Amino acid sequence: MMTRFMSIAVFGVLLCGCGGVSECPYAALEKEGFVRLFDGESFAGWEGDKSSFRIADGAIVGGSLEKAIPRNEFLCTLKEYGDFELRLSFKLVGDGNAGIQIRSRRVAGGHEMIGYQADIGMGCWGALYDESRRNRMLAKPDAGELEKVLRRDGWNDYRIRCEGKRIELWLNGYKTIDYVEQDGSIEQVGLIGLQVHGGGPSEIWYKDIVLKQL
Repeated sequence: MMTRFMSIAVFGVLLCGCGGVSECPYAALEKEGFVRLFDGESFAGWEGDKSSFRIADGAIVGGSLEKAIPRNEFLCTLKEYGDFELRLSFKLVGDGNAGIQIRSRRVAGGHEMIGYQADIGMGCWGALYDESRRNRMLAKPDAGELEKVLRRDGWNDYRIRCEGKRIELWLNGYKTIDYVEQDGSIEQVGLIGLQVHGGGPSEIWYKDIVLKQL
């Protein structure tokens, strides 16, 4: 009982305020209907190439600072989501690239995912990209305004809200994207995935991952 209590207390300290995950007490988020997708200790509820991801200090870590990353890899939820609000914290170490897949699918027989991506990295912080489908940026934030809130060398908070055909992104409380899908053929339900991008040595850390279904 004491171990469990301490674990919840520590998680509550990490989730403190209301502009993002690190700004809201977990108790408040729980009352609002948020649940943890990552328990901070295991890959329970997730699937993917575990050689590309590990767990350290209560976070999911993708990539390596010791060697190049051969290709894109994704750690995905086992469950699909349609309308939801997702909150998490991330830290990019090195000159890499990463992102959070939403309403996405595994590419059959491959290692890629297809679907919307809340982007992370040089030139694409806070942007909405269409991974392996239209292969282009769907919307980008104002670079000057984003620079005022971005913590390049530390932890950042992503808030991702999907409702109907509308996708909204916030980075450290600043709203970067308000996008409405105009293509009726684009699926609006799918998996959530954490990406580590192929390229030079780098690491992407993800933690405090909570979700509320709308």
